[in-house]
Amino acid sequence: MNLQQLKAWAAGLKRDIHALYLASRHPRVPLLAKLIIVVVVAYALSPIDLIPDFIPVLGYLDDLLLLPLGIWLAIRLMPADIWLECQAQASQSTTKLPTNRYALAIIIIIWVALAIALILWLWPKLLR
Repeated sequence: MNLQQLKAWAAGLKRDIHALYLASRHPRVPLLAKLIIVVVVAYALSPIDLIPDFIPVLGYLDDLLLLPLGIWLAIRLMPADIWLECQAQASQSTTKLPTNRYALAIIIIIWVALAIALILWLWPKLLR
């Protein structure tokens, strides 16, 4: 894969994330699809990754695997006509996804809470 193909793939992911955001607000999208969309979009926009990007190879592996997998699942759970409509809107839109400092704070709180829960769950196992 050359640089141009990689840039096109990244632009497609960005468009799909925007289309998913639009789909999350669509009234005909099923609740399960909306929940998965919220998780995928939040993860895509989150400043905190499951595996930090500074770790060689593995840092970008989660972005290369988890995001496309989440996008694929969300698309499969919604009606095809809604997905096509949202894709078209995202392609024509010149606006960026909304930024919200409160949403950023909530994402960070969720990640910290998950890290604390994992530590509390693992701590007794490590002391054995």
